[in-house]
Amino acid sequence: MSTPASLSFRSATEADVDSLVALVESAYRGESSRGGWTTEADYLDGQRTDPGGVRQIVENPDSLLLAVERDGGLVACCQLEHRGDHAYFGMFAVRPGLQGAGLGKEILAEAERYAAQEWGVKEMRMTVINVRDELIAYYERRGYRRTGELSPFPYGDERFGRPRRDDLAFELLVKPL
Repeated sequence: MSTPASLSFRSATEADVDSLVALVESAYRGESSRGGWTTEADYLDGQRTDPGGVRQIVENPDSLLLAVERDGGLVACCQLEHRGDHAYFGMFAVRPGLQGAGLGKEILAEAERYAAQEWGVKEMRMTVINVRDELIAYYERRGYRRTGELSPFPYGDERFGRPRRDDLAFELLVKPL
């Protein structure tokens, strides 16, 4: 799959796991994440994902981890999971220095197209940390709506990071496709 902006999309493989972990970590955690606008460094320390978690997605027959490349280099990724009548969108990461240039919008549109055409689902769902107002607004501009449905943040499970606040939860966002 290719797009006019010279992005290419492919299914991630086991060989991509370490590169994908590094990409996700760079987009969300630590000082490198501050080079983009999707950082969670003010809310969470520690890891965002790990090789085991990425490998599980790559190996899951109901999931697709899209590796997004430009000029042969990994620039972004996102997870799609087929969940019956809808798809779940997650693990969305764009290299920090490339954020804000429209890549995310293009990748999200490709993920939505894939889910609708390949899986025939009528809705995309995602969860976003409830205090991420700027990120939630980004998704709202792309047709997602807040449901007000919250699920607890996994406090105490360091696979998801070490929270710097005690008021974190995940809010469900949905979009008809």
